[in-house]
Amino acid sequence: MSRPDHMDVAAYALGVLDEQDTERFEEHLATCWACAAELETMVPVVGLLSDIDGETMMALEQTATDPALLNRTLGAVRADRRRTRFRQLLATAAAVVVFGALSGYGFVNVTDSGPAPLAGATPSAPVDPVTPGPTAPPSGPGVGGTEEEGDQVEATDPTTGVQTTMFLVKREYGTRINFSLRKLPGPRTCRLVVVRKNASTEVLSSWSVPDGGYGTSTRPQGLELSASTSAAVADIKQLQVQSVDANGVASPLVTLPM
Repeated sequence: MSRPDHMDVAAYALGVLDEQDTERFEEHLATCWACAAELETMVPVVGLLSDIDGETMMALEQTATDPALLNRTLGAVRADRRRTRFRQLLATAAAVVVFGALSGYGFVNVTDSGPAPLAGATPSAPVDPVTPGPTAPPSGPGVGGTEEEGDQVEATDPTTGVQTTMFLVKREYGTRINFSLRKLPGPRTCRLVVVRKNASTEVLSSWSVPDGGYGTSTRPQGLELSASTSAAVADIKQLQVQSVDANGVASPLVTLPM
């Protein structure tokens, strides 16, 4: 084992040996544990040297013949190392501050009884539930309390006692009539007749009344109906509810003049 073989470790690590010397050193390295250990320690240094560019190498070569340049280079290296250490300290301190803030925030969240409000959010006051007020009783013939539209007219027949409330609604086709009946005894068959001002008549609808009647002591619920006519409200003279017997003879139950 020759002395030059041991001295070729650095040259081999830097890759400056020619092909023949490289083969010779690798044969030596296979049997020399000392060179193998030394080569292992040089691997990190070789990695650092690989980052040095050509201009830096030229500057380092000049320092060998220029002491003043060597001193300036060493001073610059020391200053750069101090700045690097200072930046590392700042980064470490910032990491500690951030970690501390996050830890404190997590501690507050864990120990707090509820979630923290969002920034800028204002807690809203509790809103009392709306209590519905009393509703008005149903008015007119519509069951369910819906308010009827149109002109309202009422009449009670003094002989039969039948009562009616009618709502006349103007429409493009004529008139719609919503009406209710009370104190109407049964059983019987009834019909609604419109009498025009020109004396013509028209049967608008017909219905049957059960034994208990409508709007009576036996059956308190009144009867609500709806009908339509081609006559305009201004052309109607009167509306009449009639009772029709088995022979088709009609007799008035209640008349509503217009």
